[in-house]
Amino acid sequence: MDFDDRAQLDTSQVEDVGGGGGFRGGGLAIGGGAAGIIALIVALIFGINPGDITGGGDEPAGLQPSSDLSAQCKTGADADQSDKCRVVGVVNSIQKYWSEQVDGYTGAKTTLFSGGVQTGCGAADSSVGPFYCPNDKHVYLDLSFFDELQSRFGAKGGPFAQAYVIAHEYGHHAQDLLGTMNRVGQDQGAQSGSVRLELQADCYAGVWAKNAVDTGFYAKPFTDADIQEALDAAAAVGDDHIQEQAQGRVNPDAFTHGTSAQRQKWFTNGYSSGDPARCDTFSRSV
Repeated sequence: MDFDDRAQLDTSQVEDVGGGGGFRGGGLAIGGGAAGIIALIVALIFGINPGDITGGGDEPAGLQPSSDLSAQCKTGADADQSDKCRVVGVVNSIQKYWSEQVDGYTGAKTTLFSGGVQTGCGAADSSVGPFYCPNDKHVYLDLSFFDELQSRFGAKGGPFAQAYVIAHEYGHHAQDLLGTMNRVGQDQGAQSGSVRLELQADCYAGVWAKNAVDTGFYAKPFTDADIQEALDAAAAVGDDHIQEQAQGRVNPDAFTHGTSAQRQKWFTNGYSSGDPARCDTFSRSV
């Protein structure tokens, strides 16, 4: 994954709040990461309200200072050298793509945090994993999740595995703007609306990947090795894989994101077609 060294990064789309951030009200978080599954294995639920984990309003412990990304992240060359600047570059590219696909597109800011953060969906800690909060139109990400993805869930990791995770969360933002989220409740199960919503976000991530070079932030199309990083990450966060690791058995009635094979399939569908219209998981067999 090679950024165009001359690409100008827009750091206004990403904020680094360190160990905390201002409270933004209540709501429902969408697309909680795999770490959240382990933290809540009894319930086996992704995409929960983070406030239910941390008590809703308590200030997260272990505050760390925020950083000024505008001083660090100026060009694509910086994105090739720094994890935080890479996030800026990925977010810039994703939002450039969706701004050309969704009429009246409004941006979603990514908030980087460490340990815990206050959000429009309640107080969250790192165990929730990356998530999108429709109440404040923010994507929340603790970069330590990418270490968890490798150490706990067995993914190989890599820069494009990280890009896949971010693109999945921005897929939720597109769904929010398009009204797709309004079709889905909090049901679970292999054929549930929750699973279909998550698989569509995986497909949207693949669609962006196919078109990413056209956004002007990358020097060349992604390689097969890049795409394999995404597929490996998708497999690592499949419901069946996580359940098997956590409890030694698989319970399809508790699925909320889809199996490893389904997540890989729908990312591949998006990447192969490059067309968001091919991501209709609600009227097709998943």
